Amino acid sequence: MAHSDNTYKTQKGKTGFIQLLKHIFRYVKPYRWLVIVTLVLTMISSLLAQVNAVVLDRSVDAINVLDQQPLLSFEKALSLLSLISAILLGKEVLAAVVNFFRRYYGERMRILVSRDLSLQVVNHIMSFKMAFFTTTGNEPGRLQSRIDKGVTSLSRAVNIFFIDILPLFTSAVIALVLMFMANVYVGFVALTIVPIYFYVTYIQAERMRAGRRGIYEGQQAVNQNILNTIESINVIKSFNREEIEGQRQAGVQDVVTDLQLSTRKQSYFFTGLKGFLEQIGTVLVIILTAYLVLVDYPGMTIGKIMYHVMLFSNVSAPIRQLHRIYDDLNDALVYSEGLYELMEGEDDVEPSGDYKPTEVMGRFELQNVDFTYPNGVKALHDVSMCIEPDKITALVGVSGAGKSTIVNLLDKFYQADNGTISLDGTPLSEWDTRWVREHVGLVLQKNHIFDGTIEENIRYGNPNATHEEVMEAARQAFLYDQVMELPDGFESSALRLSGGQQQRVAIARMFIKNPSVIILDEPTASLDAIATEQIRASLDAIKKGRTVIIISHNIGQIVDADYLYLLEQGRVIENGTPTELYRQGGRYKEIFDASARSMNADKIADVMEK
Repeated sequence: MAHSDNTYKTQKGKTGFIQLLKHIFRYVKPYRWLVIVTLVLTMISSLLAQVNAVVLDRSVDAINVLDQQPLLSFEKALSLLSLISAILLGKEVLAAVVNFFRRYYGERMRILVSRDLSLQVVNHIMSFKMAFFTTTGNEPGRLQSRIDKGVTSLSRAVNIFFIDILPLFTSAVIALVLMFMANVYVGFVALTIVPIYFYVTYIQAERMRAGRRGIYEGQQAVNQNILNTIESINVIKSFNREEIEGQRQAGVQDVVTDLQLSTRKQSYFFTGLKGFLEQIGTVLVIILTAYLVLVDYPGMTIGKIMYHVMLFSNVSAPIRQLHRIYDDLNDALVYSEGLYELMEGEDDVEPSGDYKPTEVMGRFELQNVDFTYPNGVKALHDVSMCIEPDKITALVGVSGAGKSTIVNLLDKFYQADNGTISLDGTPLSEWDTRWVREHVGLVLQKNHIFDGTIEENIRYGNPNATHEEVMEAARQAFLYDQVMELPDGFESSALRLSGGQQQRVAIARMFIKNPSVIILDEPTASLDAIATEQIRASLDAIKKGRTVIIISHNIGQIVDADYLYLLEQGRVIENGTPTELYRQGGRYKEIFDASARSMNADKIADVMEK
């Protein structure tokens, strides 16, 4: 659902109410019928809100006339009270029905807009290139907070506009018109107070916006810190660092707390000032109308005093609610900025060509490739290599040498800074990104397992796979027997499996995908020796006729390679067959011998000989 237009273009920190309303109406537009119904009901509700004032005006004058008669007619009094009661009760019943549907349709609109926003931002983010997710500030906790706060605040803004603002201001405008129609002087008094109040509210909003933005950013930091603490709980506990982490969290939280207190202090000051202005307006209306009655001003009666006071109450109703509405709208302005940055991130969208051949051979060629991660770390320097189809190519080197970076480039997770990468003779940039990934099977050292059943996780490699194909993939990954021992079998939650079993699920996922290119990045790192041997046998079977790239510190897997590239600090320093490189006595021999010593290969050989 990514959009390529400029609807989302805003300058950071410069989002205003007009832009906010434009964004709101963009998402409200598909629900025009809800808008029309809500507006009609709002108008009816606003008219009904004036009934009390009109009835009170006429009732007071009528009662005053009856009271002045020498003999009070009980029948007339009862008739008048019955009429007043019928009108007021009927109005309340009708208002209750109208307001029910007005609120229901307004809330329905908010829920639908919230759904559309959530779906659109998630779909848009999924189109982003990997560099976006590894950039500082785009950590999972911060992204989740930006999406959640942004969607919630914008959908709340829809609710505010159609359920709060429209009825209040429509009612206020109608009440103000009625005041002017009854007496122009009283109308001007009411009209004078309102802009003063709005100005004070505007000053409040401007002064508090920076504080709200600081609170928002601070809450993101708090959430991210909590997420990091939860993810690292085993390390924290193993080193007894609970106190240090608590202090770290307290430091982050204290900053947010100070901002919250400062913002609340300003809010209460302005709220008190606006309440004072409202009361001044009410007093002025009472004094002026009472004076006009005393001087026998034409059309002014005792009933008109109550009439104007109640109408001014309807005029000041938005004023009483304005601070809350402004607070919510300012939250929407602040939080929506983070959401707009995501929605307008067209530069972050993953690039893709349109080349989709019928067959993928799997021949990769890298020429003079440089690559730097978004955090500024340069991972590859002038790397050149050729990965042949129907061969096993091993990438070897100590941690941080650049092996996994090459894998990321081959799967189009990132783009090279310089140099060229081609697949089957065509620049990788010209290939359709989804097509490349459909033909590449990737098994990492740590694979993500989704919240779902074991069968659903295996079928993730091929959503169209049959149940029998899922079972066969599980057998190939030596997972079938273990799963069948579970009470619910393949319907068991995949998250309840052990780390080694989850790794087998990931391998089964690759088997069922059946790709042309297989990339194995420490695929058996979390498996025991027996499981490693079993998986190795399965991998040997699927390797045939495919391009295989393997990254491993296990010399047993490296020696099976047809060709090997040794990387160090982002550079290829040796390449050749494993046997050739070992005989050359270079860096590969050092790593090979060190691996053998770490496994006590000599003692293992002695035990096996005995």
